[in-house]
Parts: sequence; C-alpha cells; structure tokens
Amino acid sequence: MSRDDNGRPVEPQDYAVLNAAYGALFAGVMLAAARKKDSDDQIPVRELVPLSAATFALAKVIAREKIGSWMREPFVEQVDGHRRPQGRGLRAAVGELVTCTRCVGAWSALGVVGLRVVEPRSGRIVSNVLAASAANDFLQAAFKLLTSEVNQAEQRVAREDRELAERP
Repeated sequence: MSRDDNGRPVEPQDYAVLNAAYGALFAGVMLAAARKKDSDDQIPVRELVPLSAATFALAKVIAREKIGSWMREPFVEQVDGHRRPQGRGLRAAVGELVTCTRCVGAWSALGVVGLRVVEPRSGRIVSNVLAASAANDFLQAAFKLLTSEVNQAEQRVAREDRELAERP
C-alpha cells in the first residue's frame, strides 16, 4: 500500500471526508422524511428484521462477492489472495471501507432505510428482495454444513465398517 510522507496511507481528514459524506446523506434522508406527511413513512418494528437482512445482503455483495468487484476495483488490489486498499489518502480510505462488511453495512443500512422512508413501496420491495437473498445465503450455508456433516458421518461409518471387517 502506498504511504504518505509520514508513512500513513490514510490521514484523519480522509476519514473525515467519508464521515461528512455519510452525514450529508443521512441529513438528506432525515430532511426527506421530515417533508413527508403521510403515515407510511414510519417504519414498523416488524420491518427491522427484513431491513437488517437486506443490509447484510447488500453489504456482503459490495464487500465480498465477485459481482461487487466493479465497485471495489478502483480502490482495492489483490495481493496473495487477499484484498487490500490501494493508493493513499481518500482512495485508501474508500478501499478500507469497501472491504469491510461492517463498514459497508452502515452505508447499506442508510441506503436501504433511506429508500424505505423516501419511497416506501419501492423500499419494501428492495428490502424484501435483499432479505430473501440473505435468507438464501443462510440456507445455502446451513445446507452445506449439513451435507458436510452427513458426508463425514458416512465416511466415519465406512471406516469403522472396514476396521471391523479387517479384525480377525
């Protein structure tokens, strides 16, 4: 990673720029919400689970999945199979952001919730699609774990059967 004259790839003001951008977007969502007078802009507690799952799915796509590589590519390089921020300053700070699922999660939450507040119908559709994607991720992981456990159990039983058959 490139470093500045002080040996640091990112200065505090680079993070401040990202925080300011997040704050401005957050303020924009708040302003848009304040201008809406209908009761549909309230997000019921029951929507927190799908919104959370949607945020998880979106953050994972951006920070980890191949399909999100086009967003990371200007800011991240592959080194020995690991992604790391490239450049310095704001570019490196964005590289850190887009490789961290928790960091991208905060931005994803702002986007998903912001859309839900500004355009409730579209926001519900987007969050439900992303929540279904997150559920798919968990179900696929559970299926993989389950089949792995079954395969290991079958191999253990086959090994034990062979050992029993080999005994005099």
